[in-house]
Amino acid sequence: MDNNSVDNNSVDNNSVDNNSVDGTSMDRIGGDAGVDSGVNSGVDKYCVFGNPIAHSKSPVIHAAFAAATGQRLTYEKRLAPLDGFAEAVHAFIAEGGKGANVTVPFKLEACRLASALTVRAQAAGAVNTLLFDEHGITGDNTDGAGLVADITVNAGVPITGKRVLLLGAGGAARGAVLPILEHRPAALVIANRTVATAEALVQQFASLGGAGVVTACGFADIAGSFDIVINATSASLQADLPPVAPSVFHQGSLALDMMYGQEPTVFMRFAASHGATVRDGLGMLVEQAAEAFLGWRGVRPDTAELLARLR
Repeated sequence: MDNNSVDNNSVDNNSVDNNSVDGTSMDRIGGDAGVDSGVNSGVDKYCVFGNPIAHSKSPVIHAAFAAATGQRLTYEKRLAPLDGFAEAVHAFIAEGGKGANVTVPFKLEACRLASALTVRAQAAGAVNTLLFDEHGITGDNTDGAGLVADITVNAGVPITGKRVLLLGAGGAARGAVLPILEHRPAALVIANRTVATAEALVQQFASLGGAGVVTACGFADIAGSFDIVINATSASLQADLPPVAPSVFHQGSLALDMMYGQEPTVFMRFAASHGATVRDGLGMLVEQAAEAFLGWRGVRPDTAELLARLR
């Protein structure tokens, strides 16, 4: 979730790659996701790549999904070197890996690594889910779908007609823009330290329902208060706070930090002290994981019971 992501990682939505596949089901993959390649002794292998990665709850989540849906698989954490992500992915494929999740700071690199992209991954210009098969590496982005499901279903907050502030313009933020727009907010403001990066996102999504709805600014130039404030920066990883004024919140605003942990983040504490209802990224994590599981295995697990247990 690097909020200083460079502009050349953005994707031009007017030039769809011929290898693009449907963003909701990975239809191009086909076949039986449970078929074993022979390398992993009948149990399909998945993992999550990140750096850092020790904190990840993804193995617990996918183990629960597998048990609930009767799927045979293993899922582990893998620490990828900052300068060796592609090598780590290819090594996992050589071991018989079927797919992987991707987290900080590799989502943009995963997009470049993929040989084909789903529609939503192409729109985001970032990838958090990889599927490996005889066609190559397919990249998907389930972050936005997970975020929207957590806000609208788990938190019970509608996006339609609301003012939404998205802090950051890196990989995590990119994945959120299209799913938010699909719910027709009154306004979506993307604030970023490097304004040009946020402006590139505005231009990218103008043709996808964002014209006149999505605007960009620097952190110091945010105007007015918002119904929903989403922290998609990496500030919480350093126990830091995005440089936003208290005035972005009003009584009853929903403030969601994409990060999660044992304790509320600095952003969550700051937002709560100014009247917001706060939520960490655990619900988003569970919901995006369910979307990834659907792409890999062809079944979407129920999330309510697992989320209640994890909380």
